[in-house]
Amino acid sequence: MSSTLTERPAPGLAAASAGDAPRRRTWIFALPEARWALAATLLFLVALPLQLAGAPAWAWGPPYAVAYAAGGWEPAWAGLQALREKTLDVDLLMIVAALGAAAVGQVMDGALLIVIFATSGALEALATARTADSVRGLLDLAPATATRLLDDGTEETVPTDRLAVGDTVLVRPGERIGADARVLDGASEVDQATITGEPLPAVKHPGDEVFAGTLNGTGALRVAVERDASDSVIARIVQMVEEASETKAPTQLFIEKVEQRYSIGMVAATLAVFAVPLAFGAVFTGALLRAMTFMIVASPCAVVLATMPPLLSAIANAGRHGVLVKSAVVMERLGRVDAVALDKTGTLTEGTPRVTDIRPLPGSGLTEEELLALAAAAEHPSEHPLARAIVAAARGRGLVPAPAEDFSSVPGVGVSAHVAGRAVAVGAPARRLHDRADDGSAHAAAVAGALEDDGRTAVLVEADGIPVGVLGIADRLRPDAAATVAACTSLTGTAPILLTGDNPRAAARLAAEAGITDVRAGLLPQDKVAAVREREQAGHKVMVVGDGVNDAPALAAAHTGVAMGRAGSDLALETADAVIVRDELATVPAVVALSRQARRLVVQNLVVASVFITGLVVWDLAATLPLPLGVLGHEGSTVIVGLNGLRLLRESAWTRARAEVLR
Repeated sequence: MSSTLTERPAPGLAAASAGDAPRRRTWIFALPEARWALAATLLFLVALPLQLAGAPAWAWGPPYAVAYAAGGWEPAWAGLQALREKTLDVDLLMIVAALGAAAVGQVMDGALLIVIFATSGALEALATARTADSVRGLLDLAPATATRLLDDGTEETVPTDRLAVGDTVLVRPGERIGADARVLDGASEVDQATITGEPLPAVKHPGDEVFAGTLNGTGALRVAVERDASDSVIARIVQMVEEASETKAPTQLFIEKVEQRYSIGMVAATLAVFAVPLAFGAVFTGALLRAMTFMIVASPCAVVLATMPPLLSAIANAGRHGVLVKSAVVMERLGRVDAVALDKTGTLTEGTPRVTDIRPLPGSGLTEEELLALAAAAEHPSEHPLARAIVAAARGRGLVPAPAEDFSSVPGVGVSAHVAGRAVAVGAPARRLHDRADDGSAHAAAVAGALEDDGRTAVLVEADGIPVGVLGIADRLRPDAAATVAACTSLTGTAPILLTGDNPRAAARLAAEAGITDVRAGLLPQDKVAAVREREQAGHKVMVVGDGVNDAPALAAAHTGVAMGRAGSDLALETADAVIVRDELATVPAVVALSRQARRLVVQNLVVASVFITGLVVWDLAATLPLPLGVLGHEGSTVIVGLNGLRLLRESAWTRARAEVLR
């Protein structure tokens, strides 16, 4: 069906073409955790200078007290509720430690502990809310309504969630498809990058499958609904993201078990340190002071700070070089990666089709520039991605397309126009050369076939009904792709695999250029998840690098997910554990190497912190550890491990990481 004869375009075509529903994004201070954390921080900043300046206690005491209440009431309440279920967590223990510090005069130390915990809780709540926003936004890709065709030929507009299997739906040019369905009639190109990741629209004819949320092109389609809205590919992507995120819970459960045991052990030890001397006649005040000193020096704060500075410094350093790592846990996990899976379009490649070959046919009398200019003139009015690639190539060579008249476009076939008195047609060789047996057509078909065998998309150019040339178009490999693949292989000891929804020939060509031998092509989102889980079941910790909505389930299922930032979908960016902000692929192995540096420093710091804590605890139990000396030793160990971790802020740390991947 020619686009000049189709039904009227859908209202709001321009908006639909943009392809995005209004983005839902939670404002940080809409979260109560963030508001309480801000209040606690501000009150702490009010009280601290007053105390340091020597102001009387009545001046700085109330702000500290309110800071304790603002930042500590939520974890305290949650901890008390956990106690009702016979569970003791570290958050409650930290509140008790903060109150204990205040009880022995260390009010500032306790307030700082409260502020740190409140801020951490706010950031965790924000990350959870933003991920939920992006998942809900994905469902907005599917239109709210669809045009259902009744048996008598009339139309009715119905909500898409009321479409039933077997319903016939009319999809006009520029509309989003309302359900997973199969084409009954019509021809069009459908942009289904959200599902398959393919950079070019897919031509659809009767019998082809279409997906909910994908964008119809210039032709009208009649489709038969094949799945309920709750079972569509888009809905299943959302479900898989949520399920894959939940599969990380066993690690969290292990951490909670450790916290539980530590909390119980520390509380029991503190009570024993207080009660045993008291039972043997010790003075109450002295026993309480010894117990509070024990709680301070045995506090896990030193261990936590021994872990965090290297990881946070690495996060800051990576951020300066265009890699956003979302948490310290992610930074630590990056260093454990031992297998890499890469998406193709937008990850290994730039994600934009470009003209790679210009082949004038013998006897056409055209040079490469003349052939390209002729094709660009005919394609100039078109909005198809291939047309934009041809016009961009012409302009890149300084060519100005001539005006085109009588332009028309047929989905799946191509365009035609009159250019400088010649009837020019540009389109798919298989369609334009069908049932033609002359020598020129045979030669054009051979050239087109060779380009397609090499992974290019072939475009035939005809003038006055005679083939005059063939153009090859392909997505271009990123300049640093091959070096990145080699670096990942060196770091992990295993070659990366390529996971793509694109066709096998194009995938194989790109993989060969990048140095990848294990290629999985033609994959839907659930297939990518299956490939990742297959590698993980073999004992690997897999890092997935991708950019599209179709990559989000695999990003969530992987040990670590990394998204390309510039063209990445909202869902991929929110689901991923890290984001390559400037799309510099070479930073992927560099941040892995930086993470390994951070993990080495974490081990060093844990040894230092453990030695200090053990020494101070033994001193307090075996003799009498003065409280000021206990605080000095506790804080001194914190300073030492903190300064050691801050070494990763230096530029030389990133330079060493880059050098490590190039060895």
